[in-house]
Amino acid sequence: MIGTCGKCGNHKWDKIVKDGRVICPECNHSWNYVSLPLFILSGCSGVGKTTTGIELIQRQNDVVVLDADIFCGVQNASSEEDYRKRVDTLEALSRNISQSGKPVLWTMAGNLDMLPRSYNTRFFSGIYCLVLTVDDDALRDRMTNGRGITDSGWIEGSVGYNQYLKTHNTLGELSYETLDITNKTPAEVADAVIEWYKKYL
Repeated sequence: MIGTCGKCGNHKWDKIVKDGRVICPECNHSWNYVSLPLFILSGCSGVGKTTTGIELIQRQNDVVVLDADIFCGVQNASSEEDYRKRVDTLEALSRNISQSGKPVLWTMAGNLDMLPRSYNTRFFSGIYCLVLTVDDDALRDRMTNGRGITDSGWIEGSVGYNQYLKTHNTLGELSYETLDITNKTPAEVADAVIEWYKKYL
């Protein structure tokens, strides 16, 4: 919606965003736009993203908290192009929600490297990512006892991804911060996440 020109009807992904205005390159018409941050809460499968998201929803309203899993089954993805379109949709939805005056925080595991490369990136004042990590043993326990996962390949794949996230701070062009939540309660994790994103508001 916000990316469609109200004068000439141009709905192509070619808009220019500058100084709080969206500019149509076809007719030069421009309109006001609220540019807010986009927040991503990430981490490997089973680390505690959903638990943290639920805690955030129940105790504050500074941001709109959504789970990227809502696209599963709606936008089936089996190729890199499919996942790119899913990220485009996530950002397009976020830019429209932001016009309410609240930024969006997504819980999201993969495809982080695609976020800065989306057309819709231009509509945000910044994309900020916080990755939750835990010790390997704690992760295995969360996956097996917490979520009932028995697939050893899935478990060890998550452990490997968790290790990568702990020892790096970028995925492609996306920089991220990490938060070790091994010994933290859901309430403590939510406190830390709120403190983190408020730095960018």
